[in-house]
Amino acid sequence: MDDKNLMQNLLLLEKGCCDLYLHGAVESATQNVLGAFNSALDDSLSMQGEIFSKMSDKGWYNIPDVEQTKIDQLKQKFATAQ
Repeated sequence: MDDKNLMQNLLLLEKGCCDLYLHGAVESATQNVLGAFNSALDDSLSMQGEIFSKMSDKGWYNIPDVEQTKIDQLKQKFATAQ
């Protein structure tokens, strides 16, 4: 397994942790539990951002440009759906 695959796996795992912490926060019954989940979520989101930045810096996570016409089409689609 190379560095790129390791980083991809780390990113997926960290995204999964974020999802679990978010659900834990939403379902929290007390302020103490909510605070613990919110703190864990903040830390996890920070780590996810760092992993993404490192992958992006190495060219391993590229976000393609989108044509403005496609953006406008989506805007129009959702504007008419309301």
